[in-house]
Amino acid sequence: MKVNVDISSEYKEPYAVIYTNEVTEDIQRIIDMFGSKDSPVIALQSNGDMIILQPSEIYMVRVENGETIIYTEKRIYRSRKRLYEIGHQLGRQFMQISKSTLVNLSYMDSIEPGFSGTLLLKLKNGCKDYVSRTYLSEFKKYLGL
Repeated sequence: MKVNVDISSEYKEPYAVIYTNEVTEDIQRIIDMFGSKDSPVIALQSNGDMIILQPSEIYMVRVENGETIIYTEKRIYRSRKRLYEIGHQLGRQFMQISKSTLVNLSYMDSIEPGFSGTLLLKLKNGCKDYVSRTYLSEFKKYLGL
């Protein structure tokens, strides 16, 4: 891999550009290393194309059958990243509500009582999942309950 560093007083903050013909594991690690909170998430479509999703486009991220699935308003994408890795990228508007689910709190639609003291959280795109007891106190604190 070639690396070029251009140092100049005209740059106010560091800016990185990667030129590549494909995103390999090494390239993904570099993206993760330089990525910060609220950074875009790379997802895969069913035909193998890579899509860049902004955090504001993502409603829910859930691990299903060992695969990380990203839900947007109308589409579903896969990701090669683990749930905690995506959670680090997404920022404060996202909260983990169970061992396998992150939700975008700005897209909450309704909350219903669930079984065994849990809550059923419904999002504006129709996605729903239970807030597990492990994450319930933090979720209630967010709601002011």
